Amino acid sequence: MKVPNIDYQKEIKKCKTMDDVVGKNGLMQKLLKDVMQQLLEAEMDEHLGRKKYERTDEDEDANYRNGYSNKSVRSSYGEVPLDVPRDRNAQFEPRAIKKYEKDCNELDKKIIGLYARGMSTRDIQSELEELYGIDVSPSMISKITDKVMNAAAEWQNRMLDPVYPIVYMDAVHFKVRDEHRIVTKAAYVCMGIDMKGYKDILGIWIGEAEGAKFWLGVCNDLSNRGVKDILIACMDGLRGLPDAIKAVFPRVCIQNCIIHQIRNSIKYIASKNKKEFIRDLKLVYKADTEEIALAQLDELKNKWGKTYESVIDSWYENWDKLSTYFSYTKEIRKIIYTTNALEGFNRQLRKFTKTRTVFPTDDSLRKSLYLATEQVMKKWISPMPNWGMTLLKLEIMFKERINEALAI
Repeated sequence: MKVPNIDYQKEIKKCKTMDDVVGKNGLMQKLLKDVMQQLLEAEMDEHLGRKKYERTDEDEDANYRNGYSNKSVRSSYGEVPLDVPRDRNAQFEPRAIKKYEKDCNELDKKIIGLYARGMSTRDIQSELEELYGIDVSPSMISKITDKVMNAAAEWQNRMLDPVYPIVYMDAVHFKVRDEHRIVTKAAYVCMGIDMKGYKDILGIWIGEAEGAKFWLGVCNDLSNRGVKDILIACMDGLRGLPDAIKAVFPRVCIQNCIIHQIRNSIKYIASKNKKEFIRDLKLVYKADTEEIALAQLDELKNKWGKTYESVIDSWYENWDKLSTYFSYTKEIRKIIYTTNALEGFNRQLRKFTKTRTVFPTDDSLRKSLYLATEQVMKKWISPMPNWGMTLLKLEIMFKERINEALAI
C-alpha cells in the first residue's frame, strides 16, 4: 500500500461549497486520512527501526512488514478508511489509532494539547513535522482546535452554585488583532471560593471597554447562571464594578485589595522616605480594629500630609472599601485583604500564553484561555487552608443570607 500523495491545491480548486470541504468524502476527510496514514507508516518505521523496503544484514528471523489490515474510524469529518500496517511477528501496536479504537481522537488530542500550552498553529505544524514527519496545514490545526469552542461555551455558560462566600475579580490584558490593527483587550476573570472551600473560575469575559455597563453584564451573567448571593467580593479598584455588583447582589461586602493600594501609594514616595513611610503605613492596615486604623491614618496625615497629600487622601477616599476586612476575624482577613489568590491564577495564564504575543482573533484568545484554565484547575484538588474554621465563622456572620440563597 502506498501512502496517497494528494495534490491539495488541485483538490481545493474543486471545492465549491462547505460540504465539499467538511462533508462526507470532503477535503478535510481526505486530508485527515492522509495525515493518519502517514502517522501509522511513521510508527511502523519506528517499530521496525528502519524505513519501508529497507533490509538489514540480520538473520532471516528479523521482523518485517506484512501487508495491511483495513480499518474504518469515526472522525469529526465522518468515517475515515485506513490501512493499518502489520508486521510479520504481529508485535506492532499503533499509538495514533489504538488496536480496538474506533474514534480518531488521538491526533486531535495531541494538537489541542500543544495549543493549550501556548503554541501557535504554525508552531504545532513544525512540531508534528519534526516528531512524526507529517505535514498538517495551519488551517486544519485551527479547525481541530475550534472543536474546543463548544466545550468553552458550555463551560462559560454552566450553572453555578447559589452562594459563594468569597469571589475575586481582576483583569489580564492581551494583544489581539482586530480589523487590521492590534488592540489591547482585557480578559476579566472571576474566581469563586465555594462553600466547600474549593477555588473555581466562574467565568472569563473578553472586552475592550471596562465600566459599569460592562460589569453589570458580567454580574447579570453570574445571576442568570444561578448565583443568588455573594458574601464578600475582593477586587482591585476596577472601574464601575462596585456599583454594578451592588446592583445585582445588593448585600455584597466589597473589599479593595490592600496590597494594590500599598503599591499605588509607595510608587509616589521619595526613596529617602520610603522605609519610614512604610513603617508608619503598616500601623494603619495592620491595626486590630478599624477605630485604631483610622486613628493611625490621622497620625499618618499629620506627619506626611503636607508632602504626600494626594497619597494619603486616596486612603480616606477609598476607606469604605479598604476597611471592610476589619469587620472579620484574622482567619477571614487573611483570605480577603488581597486578590493574590486570583493573581496567582493570572500568572499561570501568562505562562501558557507567553509565546503568543498577538492573538489573531477574540476566539483564538478564548480557546487559549479556556484550555489554559483547564490545565491550571486540574491542580486545585484541595480546599483553602483551615477552611473548616473559616466557614464556621462565615456561617455565624451570614447565617440568614446563606440560608436564603440555599433555600431559593
